[in-house]
Amino acid sequence: MPLAPIETTSHRLVLPADANHHGTLYAGSLLRYALETAYAAGCRSTGPGANLMLRRVVNLECRRSVPVGSLVEIRGAVIHVRQCYLVVGVVGMPLAGHTLPWMDGLLGFVQVDTAGLPVELPGEIQTVGQAPLWQPLLSRHEKLAQNRGATADWIDAGFDRE
Repeated sequence: MPLAPIETTSHRLVLPADANHHGTLYAGSLLRYALETAYAAGCRSTGPGANLMLRRVVNLECRRSVPVGSLVEIRGAVIHVRQCYLVVGVVGMPLAGHTLPWMDGLLGFVQVDTAGLPVELPGEIQTVGQAPLWQPLLSRHEKLAQNRGATADWIDAGFDRE
């Protein structure tokens, strides 16, 4: 029996400590919200053998300011899997009175061993497939997948591997 994709939903109350000087969600807090949801979605999908490390924030879009006191809902799900790498999509569900997500993004994680080196993911991980909520992020990931990491550039510049 194939595994069903796992979608994770988180809720956060935007508190004054999460706000900027305008009384709206600070960009650093937005990134923390997105990362926490993405990490939870990745770990839930990977299972008890998960030892994920954030590899990159592939893309993050914020479309609307979110005032203090707002209760936000963020959904996360794995949209792409490779040997030791997975990409989680996150969607900030529309705020009351609006129809578009207030934020969305793609975050890449790598499975690592105890030394912090990449290793294969433990078992089969299902992606969201063609679910309508995830289509915009699947399309964006396909376009951005052409951009490769810059590790080789650093090595070429004389930095040693650790």
